[in-house]
Amino acid sequence: MNVVSAITGLPYVGKTTLFNLLTGAHATTGAFAGAEAETNVGVAKVPDRRVADLSALYKPKKITYAEVMYRDIGLAHAEKPGQAISTQKLGDLRTADAIVHVVRAFSAPSVPHVDGSVDPVRDLSTVELEVLFADHAIVQRRLERIEPELRSSKGPEREMKEREKAVLQRAIAALAEERPLRDLDLDPDEEKAIRGFRFLTRMPVLVAVNLDEDDVADPERIIAPVREAAKAHRASAVVPVSAKLEAEIAELPPVEAASFRKDLGLAEPALERLIRATYELLGLCSFFTVGDDEVRAWTVPCGAPAQQAAGAIHTDLERGFIRAEVIGWEELLKAGSEANAKKLGVMRTEGKTYPVKDGEVLHVLFNV
Repeated sequence: MNVVSAITGLPYVGKTTLFNLLTGAHATTGAFAGAEAETNVGVAKVPDRRVADLSALYKPKKITYAEVMYRDIGLAHAEKPGQAISTQKLGDLRTADAIVHVVRAFSAPSVPHVDGSVDPVRDLSTVELEVLFADHAIVQRRLERIEPELRSSKGPEREMKEREKAVLQRAIAALAEERPLRDLDLDPDEEKAIRGFRFLTRMPVLVAVNLDEDDVADPERIIAPVREAAKAHRASAVVPVSAKLEAEIAELPPVEAASFRKDLGLAEPALERLIRATYELLGLCSFFTVGDDEVRAWTVPCGAPAQQAAGAIHTDLERGFIRAEVIGWEELLKAGSEANAKKLGVMRTEGKTYPVKDGEVLHVLFNV
């Protein structure tokens, strides 16, 4: 599956610096053109040592890591709520699977904060209010239009629209109370009724707290109040990062970069922390296909049936799925080869409904 994350937040919080860090792009930072600024788009390869270890075993012609697409979406600084997100940017945001909301916790006298002072909790609330207004406008318009449709519909179609109306009425009540739609517990039919709207306050949010370099080693003092505020937004996660510092480290040779991170108390690069948090937030896992031609990582929802996982590789494999040979990546490395794994009895045969686990290697047998 193709994973898309939207990086957003107020002006001058470090969104584009973080975007460049994650994707290796060179989008212009510093100047800001408001809500009409062009959306930057880039792709980050998902770091995964398991791919490297499996590649060392197979020595394939091609190595392919999983990818996450990032969209860097600038918001304007609006005097009134509901004016910071242009129609174009709303469309860009709604294409995402998750939102990375960058809040500023760094001081930079040369880059004044648009609200006059640094307050990440306030910034979090400001942007959340903007997306609440955006969702409220959509629900309100749809409720106005659904009434004549109800009058002219009958049977199953009417039942479907009545269900949609009931969910939308619950939604607008929550939004009027400034509660995100993640707060609504919906059954599968209710979820299906509003899925097409791609409500922003229904999407999972990862809050990236952009720190000063001096706070990197001990970020808890800064992020604790942000984490507390984020509890009001169900399905949210909070990750500390110093985008400027990490960008500088990324320019160093790998050995020097690793040594510098160790001195700062950083166990891993920001890219790895943010992508892992995104995967956890979305409930995603990676499985692998291996061979002399290619070792490749694939992204699927954790526990996806084997037949569905096969579809991530190619639709023909899903359509003609017969069975899958499955083994954990560590078991395969220990066995030394697929042939030896079969002799040892550690490679299993699984059917269509087998729930694929993170880190498993699949060989799909199919016929079309």
